[in-house]
Amino acid sequence: MNPQSTFQGRIFKREAPRIGELLLKHTSLTPAQLEEALALQSKEGGLLGEILVRRNMILPHEIMRALCTQLGLTFIEDLKPNEIDPKVVAGIPINWAKTKEVIPIALEQGPRGETLVVAVTDPVNETIADDLRVLTGKNIRTVVSTSMRIQDAINRVYERTSTNIVDTIEGEFEETLDLEGPIDILEATEDDAPVIKFVNSLLFRAVKEKASDIHIEPFEKEFVVRYRVDGVLYDIIRQPKKAHAAISSRIKVMGSLDIAEKRLPQDGRIKIKLAGKDVDMRLSTVPTVHGERIVLRILEQSSTVLGLEQLGFSERSRAIIESLISRKYGIILVTGPTGSGKSTTLSACLTKLNSPEKNILTVEDPVEYQIPGVNQVQVNTKIELTFARALRAFLRQNPDIIMVGEIRDKETAEIAINASLTGHLVLSTLHTNDSAGTATRLFDMGVEPFLVASSLLGVIAQRLMRKVCTKCREPHTPTEYELQELGLPSIPPGSTFYRAKGCPTCSNSGYQGRTVIHELMVIDDKIRSLIVRASDAGAIKKAALDGGMISLREDGIRKVLQGITTVDELMRATHAEV
Repeated sequence: MNPQSTFQGRIFKREAPRIGELLLKHTSLTPAQLEEALALQSKEGGLLGEILVRRNMILPHEIMRALCTQLGLTFIEDLKPNEIDPKVVAGIPINWAKTKEVIPIALEQGPRGETLVVAVTDPVNETIADDLRVLTGKNIRTVVSTSMRIQDAINRVYERTSTNIVDTIEGEFEETLDLEGPIDILEATEDDAPVIKFVNSLLFRAVKEKASDIHIEPFEKEFVVRYRVDGVLYDIIRQPKKAHAAISSRIKVMGSLDIAEKRLPQDGRIKIKLAGKDVDMRLSTVPTVHGERIVLRILEQSSTVLGLEQLGFSERSRAIIESLISRKYGIILVTGPTGSGKSTTLSACLTKLNSPEKNILTVEDPVEYQIPGVNQVQVNTKIELTFARALRAFLRQNPDIIMVGEIRDKETAEIAINASLTGHLVLSTLHTNDSAGTATRLFDMGVEPFLVASSLLGVIAQRLMRKVCTKCREPHTPTEYELQELGLPSIPPGSTFYRAKGCPTCSNSGYQGRTVIHELMVIDDKIRSLIVRASDAGAIKKAALDGGMISLREDGIRKVLQGITTVDELMRATHAEV
């Protein structure tokens, strides 16, 4: 049982009637709910607080606020880690702070000397204050917060103390660790060099915040670390330039790159273990005027593949996609820029198709989702295992369905198309701006128009848009300019527009999670005849729209009207196409 539950349990056992009155007065708890919880307690035993939380009658922080009111203690719901000076945690081990769920938040000057203000989850436990007096030699004043807030503050504040240590790094960096196999970044000890702890903290925080990329960029006097979260880059840390060389060397050693070579771009791969989970990172370095720019792409090895409905596809589109992927042969392409969720969509299709009677083979770079029952091959250019070479080998394996991670060249395109014409269903991705540009892109690669027309079944063009945070979103009346951008004469009846605000739940960005906007072009006879004649993308798009295709922009507008996203986000994600 954690300290928070212990604290609540002791108070509830001792003075249940009085705390019940406080909860009725200061929270949404009703008398009927309290009576029900007390009846359950007398019947099943246990702590009243845990029963109330388990039955969703009240939130944990509401209980703690009421308890603090009863005991005359200060309750802080939002600790604001960025406002805590890292110096106040000096001398307090992070492991002890996490175990006891305690973090110093301020230092006060008084007539009796310095008083350290600490946030705890269990103020009744006097041994915590006694231990802190011994550790710091200061007077202690306790305030109360929730376990989640304190743990988050510990991670963020101690991370900043690690970054301060980086300022002292000088001289050449020497690596002494054995890096065979995945590195468990949570096993860092006090004996590890400051640069190791700094890099580990960067990786840990990036995975925790669900970042897709880490960018480390050197400039004249400093270097900047940025994370890409939900498709948008955010500044995380700025540090003096002198620490950059040691940090880049550490990362290059983790990725098995040549640390002496700083004049040429290099690519590598880092495998780390985080809380028992394997995380694969793709490493890329590029020499710039001020040093090596490093980008880490984070690929969490996951067997959980979302379905088409969870990705944001409409019911109509799902039905069409399921109809297309049920064909015995032909090629289906998913298009869009890097980071638009193409691989995720293909994995959702493969999961739908996956069954014991089908032989499914994939070649990917990298393998992002591991699907049980599907044979997946990782591209390896160092040994010349390319998409084209893997495809040729697949055709000798008697497959029913083939998935090609990306069509990049004429050779891969022709093998994939020929496979689709000889009784195989082929799924792949292509880099184009919209669905209509797919045919012209294949023409540019050198594929004959008649081959494209006879093999292509359909094209899904997609983007990812951030979803507005449901915890803090605010109703919004769109301006005339916004309505004009959406192509609407007025606000449609029954629709509610929202704007992003920002709260702790969404890291003050106003957005949380992403959804797909897409256009689905099914190749009918009219479009097929245009492809045979090598018509331009404009003519193909007009024919598709005339046939009932909903464009990317129109799908995005629908999601704005449904309250899923905002006008600002729609304009950010799709304005280049308009």
